[in-house]
Amino acid sequence: ASSWRCSPSSPSNCVDSVNLLDKYPSVAILGGGESGVGAAILAKDRGHRVFLSDGGALKAQYAAQLDQEGIAYEQGVHSLDRLLTANLLIKSPGIPNTAPAVAACLDRGIPVWSELEFAFHYTSSPIVAITGSNGKTTTTTLMHRIAQHAGLEVGLGGNIGQSFALQLARNPKPLYVLEVSSFQLDNCYSFRPHIAILCNITPDHLDRYDYQMERYAASKMRIAQAQTAEDYFLYCLEDPETALALKANPIRSQLLPFSLRTASEPNAYGAFAALDTPENHTYLIHDPKTHETMTIEELALQGKHNAYNSLAAGLAARLLLIRKEAVRESLAHFESLEHRLEAVASVHGISFINDSKATNVNSTYYALESMQHPTVWIVGGVDKGNDYSELMSLVASKVKAIVCLGKDNSKIVAAFANSHLPVVETHSMADAVKASYSLARKGDTVLLSPCCASFDLFQNYEDRGRQFKENVRSL
Repeated sequence: ASSWRCSPSSPSNCVDSVNLLDKYPSVAILGGGESGVGAAILAKDRGHRVFLSDGGALKAQYAAQLDQEGIAYEQGVHSLDRLLTANLLIKSPGIPNTAPAVAACLDRGIPVWSELEFAFHYTSSPIVAITGSNGKTTTTTLMHRIAQHAGLEVGLGGNIGQSFALQLARNPKPLYVLEVSSFQLDNCYSFRPHIAILCNITPDHLDRYDYQMERYAASKMRIAQAQTAEDYFLYCLEDPETALALKANPIRSQLLPFSLRTASEPNAYGAFAALDTPENHTYLIHDPKTHETMTIEELALQGKHNAYNSLAAGLAARLLLIRKEAVRESLAHFESLEHRLEAVASVHGISFINDSKATNVNSTYYALESMQHPTVWIVGGVDKGNDYSELMSLVASKVKAIVCLGKDNSKIVAAFANSHLPVVETHSMADAVKASYSLARKGDTVLLSPCCASFDLFQNYEDRGRQFKENVRSL
């Protein structure tokens, strides 16, 4: 990569990527997970002196990788004397800028980047980057499948799968599709995707942003901060927080909306539902690359939220000049992701659905909205400041019983105390599945859509979803 890459908002972090090694010969990595180890390997391969520090215990697989690569590291402690000798600090997304080791580097004037920012300087491949409070994993995976189906050699990474940096070091591709979180974007300055997709902005992770929605939204908008008029920014026309964020954080790229409520006007670029068709099951994609309108009549993923995801991925695919047939076939045959409205089993006529990835109110709202039968709802975990009042009308119309699953269920119990629904408290997945099964009847649905983080009882949302499936299959 040889272009000058910088963000107008942070010129002090700009650097000519050709001279990256000259400017930052010594690199410190904070955090030894997928992101940190990937960054360490890429930095070592490109000639930087590398030292990795993790305040906890490294997983065996990552320690083995570092040993194999001959990369110096420590665990269980942060040695500030070593960190402060670096020219550049690359930190893992989960570590905030307020962490003592990060703050010490910032005070010393050492630039702090994310792995995403560092890796970007070492590729000239076009990037499709997807962010959003909800839907980004589905949209990213769908975009990747479309590209693969079209025969493109494409890498999938970021906040999903293998780190971007490790792919560049070990298996570089001519195209990348990356899921990026607000935490990854926080320390990006020059990162410039050719196509950026913002699925939506709803309250999530507000504890990281001093409970200020505008700060969280601004973090999401960093996906487009370095884009130019040659790039594209795809966004949901109906999302009110996105509209506010666009006003507060103007961008220079070409804005292309996707919408289910606004009819496509002649010569309007974007992706739209054809509102004059029965039940709005026909969709139109009109892109500025070919000036053609493409019609899609069938989407494999059901639910309004998935229609948005499909339209965003389809529009991005057309901007990459992927042929219409490949886009249509992919959108019509895509299978849902694990832990995202995943059909698990039917037991005595009761359907069990795993939506463990739903860790906030908005995601659970979409899940409940898509339910077609009386639903026993399993909810609970680590509350991140949820406002359950947003779910009241859906709960009233869709839910027949609530099963709370968590160490502390008091907030959920209080929130739905006046719902006139049975509310049962459980503290293990086995008990939650048994309770929901006893409350359901033939023709009903049991939905695990926790609306909360998983860390009180589970390792992560994947562990929570797997335990749900295991217990359902043992009924």
